[in-house]
Amino acid sequence: TNPGVTVRITQSGLDYAKQHGIAVLQKELAQLKLPDISGSSGKVRYEISRLNLRNFYLPHAQISPVPNVGLQVSISNAFTELDGNWRVKLRFIRTRGSFKLKVENIYIKNTLTLGSDASGKPTIDVSACSAHISKVRVRFSGTLGWLYNLFHKAIESRLKKALEGKVCGSTTSAIRTHLQPYLRTLPVTAKIDAMAGIDYSLVAPPVATAQSLNVDLKGECFSLARRTAVPFTPPELAFPPDHDRMVYFGVSSYLFNTAGFAYHAAGALVFEITDSMIPKEIDFRLNTSSFEAFLPQLGEMYPNMLMKFRLSAPSAPFLSIGTDGISLSPVVDIQAYAILPNGSLAPLFLLSLTSNVSATINIKSGHIVGNLDVGRMKLSLKHSDVGTFKVRMLQSVTNILASSILLPRLNERLAKGFPLPLPDRIQLSNILMQFHENFLLLGADVHYEPK
Repeated sequence: TNPGVTVRITQSGLDYAKQHGIAVLQKELAQLKLPDISGSSGKVRYEISRLNLRNFYLPHAQISPVPNVGLQVSISNAFTELDGNWRVKLRFIRTRGSFKLKVENIYIKNTLTLGSDASGKPTIDVSACSAHISKVRVRFSGTLGWLYNLFHKAIESRLKKALEGKVCGSTTSAIRTHLQPYLRTLPVTAKIDAMAGIDYSLVAPPVATAQSLNVDLKGECFSLARRTAVPFTPPELAFPPDHDRMVYFGVSSYLFNTAGFAYHAAGALVFEITDSMIPKEIDFRLNTSSFEAFLPQLGEMYPNMLMKFRLSAPSAPFLSIGTDGISLSPVVDIQAYAILPNGSLAPLFLLSLTSNVSATINIKSGHIVGNLDVGRMKLSLKHSDVGTFKVRMLQSVTNILASSILLPRLNERLAKGFPLPLPDRIQLSNILMQFHENFLLLGADVHYEPK
């Protein structure tokens, strides 16, 4: 299944994520708890207790996509310091003191596998971890240098192994405790308004390439009242090899066309226009008297009565995205009524209106917002209950109704926009927008706001 939306996270996006992820990991590692150690080295019995990590520094880290695998987190030249107490027994000598340990050249490597669960949310887990420490230096307090030399190498070795074993457990726990729950904030369903939402579930597990991480989403709008099968399929997206921004969104025409289908199925593409809705400064009233000039029989049949126009789409609007932008040619039925004194409606005539409509797109607060501009409109008469008449005489009337009432209402709705699939506390900046065949390409840098 082709996606309705494709998200690409570039290396610069992974580098930005690394800054926040490493800060969390550094805090987790600084809270490592090491067990007490006891043993013997030759004739020396020793005990190490109250081990306390004072810090843990990760100066060099990298998150890289690994094709067909996932992500690799590599940390090099990390170092830490800890202190503790020691106690030794050698024949008749028993003594104790404190020590400080400096651990340098710590190398950590994690392989992360990416997937999706049954609900379509992304998943992440650690499939492999290795930790290696190449340098450990212990410094004892006191003056019995000859005694320390008898057991310090054994202590350094034991502490090195203990720390190596704990590091992988801590990094795995941090990823499962912090990163996995955060990824689950990616919305599977994003609500547009009270009538419609967007299905952003993953159609396949994320795919790593040499330069990016790509995520394919369903990107399908649906009616909240009743979800029905969409009678068309998403087109294939020829995603360009852009990598200047941290993240890219390829938004297919499928998303917008399923929105039209959902609103049409929900009966939301019906608009009623009455005289009270026409601005007072417009020298035209929606009543039978205004139409007598080109429909004399209307004044005879329904003298001086208010009118109502009901606009509806006989089918869902279908737009096209090309390199020149967005265009659509909607068809609208206009049913005219006379409002009788008892409040009932008398049908007058039914018009068909077609027009070329262009759209401008922008990104605002994580939403795709739009604005429509109507070109030349063409009218035709589909049916009349008041006799024949020249439809072109109504051209100015429909222009008024479209420009002053219908279009502002549509643009007010489009200004609320379609929410992009963003996890919690992410804001977009430095936005780039391009039109491609069948899809809109949005590039952006991201900013994460910690809690």
